[in-house]
Amino acid sequence: MSIKRKGSAIWKGDLKSGKGTVTTQSGVLKDQTYGFKTRFEDGPGTNPEELIGAAHAGCYSMALSLILGEHDLVADEIRTNADVTLSEAEGGGFEISAIHLTVKARIPGATRDAFEQATQAAKEGCPISKLMTAPITMEATLEG
Repeated sequence: MSIKRKGSAIWKGDLKSGKGTVTTQSGVLKDQTYGFKTRFEDGPGTNPEELIGAAHAGCYSMALSLILGEHDLVADEIRTNADVTLSEAEGGGFEISAIHLTVKARIPGATRDAFEQATQAAKEGCPISKLMTAPITMEATLEG
């Protein structure tokens, strides 16, 4: 089984003063602005790194839910933040050098050991994690 999803971008102008828009197939994002200021400063709009962070956090949370279900556990809530680090590369240019997941979950009946095993399996098995070449670190908290 294969599923294809589409995202698109339009860019106009040079790097520093140019502007672009991103759109998703679903229309959830439609002509959302991005540019140099949204990526390297604090300008209004989005940027590729925060979109990757949102995608990774969403993917990870779903993967954790799947793994918990395989052990007859259902989360009341899984909250995942993905911090994506964009750094200057050694040979020039930029690269995503790290991703850190912060996971907080309320899972009735989960032991700390089962939680730790499930969070690690989700980190390794999430399709977005598999896509990343940057190191992925994680801090996971099982809340009472």
